[in-house]
Amino acid sequence: MALNVRFLLCILGLVALSLAPARAQIATVASPSGPVPAGPYVVVDVATGEALLDRNAGALWYPASLTKVMTIYVVFEELKAGRLTLGTTLPFTENARNKPASKLVLAPGQGITVEQGLQALVARSANDVATAFGERISGSEPAFAQRMTETASRLGMTATTFRNANGLPDSGQTTTARDMAILALALMKEFPQYYGYFRTREFMLGNQRIGPGIKFLDLYSPYADGLKTGFICASGFNIVGSAVRDGRRLVAVAFGFRRADLRDEFLVRLFDEAFALKTAGSRQKVWQLRNGEGGPPTVLPYGECGTIRYDMPGDAVWLGTFGDWRTAKNTFDAGQARLMAMGVGHHGKEYILPVTSNKVTKQAAIIADLEPGAAQKLCADYQARKSFCQVKKPSDFAAPFAGFWR
Repeated sequence: MALNVRFLLCILGLVALSLAPARAQIATVASPSGPVPAGPYVVVDVATGEALLDRNAGALWYPASLTKVMTIYVVFEELKAGRLTLGTTLPFTENARNKPASKLVLAPGQGITVEQGLQALVARSANDVATAFGERISGSEPAFAQRMTETASRLGMTATTFRNANGLPDSGQTTTARDMAILALALMKEFPQYYGYFRTREFMLGNQRIGPGIKFLDLYSPYADGLKTGFICASGFNIVGSAVRDGRRLVAVAFGFRRADLRDEFLVRLFDEAFALKTAGSRQKVWQLRNGEGGPPTVLPYGECGTIRYDMPGDAVWLGTFGDWRTAKNTFDAGQARLMAMGVGHHGKEYILPVTSNKVTKQAAIIADLEPGAAQKLCADYQARKSFCQVKKPSDFAAPFAGFWR
């Protein structure tokens, strides 16, 4: 029995060691309101190839819709070779039309142009369009994925494997922050005439407005100049972004956030920090970073994915619960205006929370993710005016949210 126990402990130890690299890939990064769990990241100087800032940049990750960055690279290759034009019709097979959202939802027999397809990949991250490109270029999506993987290898993306054109979940489809940065560099250097498609915010397809594109472009204006976001449950929220400031262009990759807004805010802070560095070309090049480490972790288990989660570090202010969304939104807006009048720098985020009791649903008006002290300051002001206000901690936000019924 002693031998069996020792054997069991040895097996458990080996399992723990195998899981350690995946756990280590997720660590905390700073935000205005507290630490936020995040995955690997890297910032690269486009001119020199230096990795200015990085953490676990060679750790394996699921690319999600960042896969479409390689899909677009291959389309650019076809355009440059003359095998496609921007006006070429892109047909949709039944297989392409049946891909899950997000997508364009085209009718049988309906097609779009290659240019509209490129815009749709950026502005809507359309899965049906990505598959249509793969089938148009290589005859089938598996054949196109093989070409994507071969292209990645040629570019020096040594830890990247593609299984589809769109980034929908596949356990065999992996990449690293290092590799995605190398892909972004290649796009800029090889296809400057087409790179502008990565700035697409919206476009018109018939009477339909397709957008709104990448919020990072607005958050880091006027410096941000494009690229792509991606999300599946396992990967969390990922982004590749580019920015130009004082004549210097940087590319950043960040993986594994539990919320899109926290990811975008982190990328802005990461760029600010990187642009402040003066390295004179002395840092390690991105292609010299170790690559292909560990196994991809799961950021959001499927049981949690898509459910209502707070997932923010800062305190919140609950301003009441109302019978309709519009009243709750007006109450939130009034609270935000009060914060601004009080000189609070970080105004928090809109969080209109549906709360159900006895089959009746109301909407709780909440200002979320406030900096330390801001929530208490606002509630003290409300309470001095005999108005309802309660400070709520992140741990208070647990289904079924009975504590927000009023």
